Amino acid sequence: MRRGENIYKRKDGRWEGRYKKGYKANGKIKYGYIYGKTFQEVRIQLYALKAQYYTQQEIHGSACIPLEEWGRTWLVDIQDEVKPSTFGTYRYKLNRYVFPYIGHVLLNELTPETGKLLVSKWQENGLQTSTMRVIIRITNKCLNYAKKEKKINENPFLKLKLPKEKNKPIRAFTRKEQTKLEKVALKEKKHRGLPTYLALNTGLRIGEISALKWSDIDFDQNLIHVTQTCQRIALSRKGQKTQLMIGPTKTESSVRSIPMAKVLRRELLKHRCQSKGIFVFSTKNHPMEPRLLTYHFHRIRKKCGLEEIHFHQLRHSFATRCLEVQSDILSVSAMLGHASSKLTLDTYADSMMEQRVEVIYRMERANRQATV
Repeated sequence: MRRGENIYKRKDGRWEGRYKKGYKANGKIKYGYIYGKTFQEVRIQLYALKAQYYTQQEIHGSACIPLEEWGRTWLVDIQDEVKPSTFGTYRYKLNRYVFPYIGHVLLNELTPETGKLLVSKWQENGLQTSTMRVIIRITNKCLNYAKKEKKINENPFLKLKLPKEKNKPIRAFTRKEQTKLEKVALKEKKHRGLPTYLALNTGLRIGEISALKWSDIDFDQNLIHVTQTCQRIALSRKGQKTQLMIGPTKTESSVRSIPMAKVLRRELLKHRCQSKGIFVFSTKNHPMEPRLLTYHFHRIRKKCGLEEIHFHQLRHSFATRCLEVQSDILSVSAMLGHASSKLTLDTYADSMMEQRVEVIYRMERANRQATV
């Protein structure tokens, strides 16, 4: 070995050079190795690698920890700080969409190009831009934590650009389709169609319907109070992959009260007489989970001859009906549990086109009268 150069003569006759790449999670130095037939060959390559990794550590940081290893550390650290449903989403998205592609890359070797490669893989798999945005947001939380812990100097994914999102408008049911759907839903045995009818007339999300308790319904004031949501989340415990969880609503604005129409009130009262337990829709004293509600919904829509529709269109149809009768946007936004009226306007802009046309006609009539 030449003093200070970390070059060794191996037993097999080759020369080996060692250079420092950074530090492992346990604080020990992580080395890289180069091999060659002659001392001089290794020396030239080693000099270039030492310079490369010195610069890399100065710019990106010294943490030679695989992204997957760091991601699992981050998940453990935040587990008690976020809702179980949020934690389950974080872990699922990372395990499904990030670690398989770039989990092996060391923290201080992550670059914007690594992020672009990841996005291209997602595009190949047909991921929607909205889904990509969620995954990047989670990944950035993980990398921002690495920066906070001084593992990296900067988050290389902060300015990552995603493909332009193609807006696919959600189709609301026509009035004729909705009427047929409501009639079939109310004829279902054991009130299995009532969740579908409820969604059409309140705009509740499927998880909110699943978590709805009888104590949330005020029959005297004709109000439904939405305070919780129900969803099945992934768990880290061995032997139990998922668990049904009831927790707070999606956002603070999702906590709301929605008036009941007379028919809905009547149907809920009829159902309460036969219901057992604290949940409005239940199986064996447990809330009827979203996937079972979805199953019953698809049976109903097939009877109505409606194809390629999903449960969320019930909520969309409720909003559309509200806007068609020229309800004020603030009231509609509040009933939907949106964080702002702007979100409602952006989401249901197409549903308000008829109102916009009517405004133009009114303005035109007013102008004519003014000139007479």
